[in-house]
Amino acid sequence: MSAHPSSSVVADAAMPLVELTHDAYGVPGVVRLTLNRPDAFNALSEALIDALQEHLSALASSSARVVVIAGAGRAFCAGHDLKEMRAAPSRDYYVQLFGRCSKLMLTIQKMPQPVIARVHGVATAAGCQLVAMCDLAVAVDTARFAVSGINLGLFCSTPAVPLTRNVSRKAAFEMLMTGEFIDAAAAQREGLVNRVVPPDELDAAVTALAASICAKPREAVQAGKGLFYRQLEMGIEAAYQLAGQTMACNMMTDPALDGVQAFIERRGTK
Repeated sequence: MSAHPSSSVVADAAMPLVELTHDAYGVPGVVRLTLNRPDAFNALSEALIDALQEHLSALASSSARVVVIAGAGRAFCAGHDLKEMRAAPSRDYYVQLFGRCSKLMLTIQKMPQPVIARVHGVATAAGCQLVAMCDLAVAVDTARFAVSGINLGLFCSTPAVPLTRNVSRKAAFEMLMTGEFIDAAAAQREGLVNRVVPPDELDAAVTALAASICAKPREAVQAGKGLFYRQLEMGIEAAYQLAGQTMACNMMTDPALDGVQAFIERRGTK
């Protein structure tokens, strides 16, 4: 059992730990989840982990097309809540805490909708892990990223899992061993984020990316996301086998058949 009860997913009636916005940025089908612990730099308390897990699990089976994860206040996410972690230390408590956080991260990858991290400020430790686990990330040019647990004597083992699957091996190792920050330009160069923009262009960039995905057939997007991650963990022959089966099933959907036919007809008129 948890040493820190977290049955409630809201701090109080007026202050939800995760703010849910449907049709965000004026784009139908885009849902924004805003981490809402600004005074704590959106640190992932147990209650916040549970709240985000609840929302993501519900959205996975919803009609949502794209999910955006954002943060309130100055930071995107400062990682785990260290005060909460230190309050009642025990191995069993830490095992269940990191297990719950890992389940949350895997939910992002397993849900059919693409998930975009909207990074407006620092993302450290499990906050950097959250960025790495999202399918896409758009950051402001002043954002900074670090897996800084090593500075406290705690190697960022769970953040290392998605970090090493996003950035180059030596860059990831340096971040994990030094705990030093990298800026947004370096994060883009190493593959941690997709796009870097000035702060006043962040929402426009997120909107454009989300709208581009929403304009594509739902069936193709969902099949593509599932295939993308499954084949990464396979040998090349198994990956090709899975990809061929996935593409054949995708080809039999109405959007694909209609799209190919429309392309053929357009070519035939030239």
